Amino acid sequence: MAEASNDQQEFVDAVEVWVEKELRPVARQYDLADEYPHAIVEQMKELGLFGATIGEEYGGLGLSAWTYAQIVIKVASVWMAPSGIFNSHLIAASAIERNGTEEQKRKYLPKMATGEMRGSLGLTEPNAGSDLQAIRTVAKLDGDHYVVNGSKTWITNSLHGHMTLLLVKTDPEAQPRHKGMSMLIAEKGPGYNVDGKLKKMGYRAIDTCQLSFDDYRVPKENLLGGVEGRGFIQTAGGLELGRINVASRGAGIAEGSLKMALRYAQERSAFGKPIWQHQAIQLKLADMVTQVEGAKRLIENAARKYDSGERCDLEAAMAKLAGSEAGVHCSQEAMRIFGGYSLSVEYEIERFYRDSMLMVIGEGTNEILRQVIAKQLIERYKI
Repeated sequence: MAEASNDQQEFVDAVEVWVEKELRPVARQYDLADEYPHAIVEQMKELGLFGATIGEEYGGLGLSAWTYAQIVIKVASVWMAPSGIFNSHLIAASAIERNGTEEQKRKYLPKMATGEMRGSLGLTEPNAGSDLQAIRTVAKLDGDHYVVNGSKTWITNSLHGHMTLLLVKTDPEAQPRHKGMSMLIAEKGPGYNVDGKLKKMGYRAIDTCQLSFDDYRVPKENLLGGVEGRGFIQTAGGLELGRINVASRGAGIAEGSLKMALRYAQERSAFGKPIWQHQAIQLKLADMVTQVEGAKRLIENAARKYDSGERCDLEAAMAKLAGSEAGVHCSQEAMRIFGGYSLSVEYEIERFYRDSMLMVIGEGTNEILRQVIAKQLIERYKI
């Protein structure tokens, strides 16, 4: 992954201008209508966001993880949902770039970099979330194709996207279970069923769907990396970048909430003075900005380690924990600062509050991540 450069900083600045000019004016409209933002997607294609972290040799921008994190923070500070459109896509692209055969990379990455082909990540099932080894979707080799049967749920980009990086069991009897898991590059076709968009409290407008596979056939050459049994490891390898992204989304929600609260606290008066002059509000604002800045530093630390090729599972887990919890805390505190008006859709803080909860669940629940952090700490500091 490339180190951040002046050109990369210029790209971050360009995204910030786009966010303010194009995203902010329409965010509430799309969110309340729960309408997929086709026009925004076209603009993101033009900006190059779908190729943000894909290597330049495959037509992408090759941005560093830290540059990418800054972009996500800026987008999420105005409207978190669109960051999910290119994030799920880029995690799938990253898995292909890291683990795919050269033929797979040449076939898919250039189209993914332009957004012509948009991808999703097909991991979660109705009975398997954090425990991915419990998946039941099975792929059986039949000649030169795998025949897939099973279902996935909570799959972002699955309605309007074109392919899914699908985690399946190619050997359901394998022990330990992870040795029987593989990844397939699954393009839409007969037997690949999108069973409808899920209705959600937050993260609206984005096509999060349930999928079912009924004797769906995938060419054998679409087995990621060409070797069975590596799916779980290939999935785990993408979690570091995914957690940095979710951390950034949470930090963006937190920062956006803080900015709205700061403005409102200066505009609103109570008991004869602006409410920011009341100690109760000052305490909230101080805690909010401290959480925002602390989360951003943890994100930067994790991203820079990722960029240097160092192991960063502990750092990415801490960043995700801090960023997502900051999003929940700051949006909730902003709701309290706005008082009764926070419940009105005329004020956008209610959207930030609704969107924030996804961040503490996605890419590993924070309860699971606390266990990951503790185990890593013991591993690093054994006596």
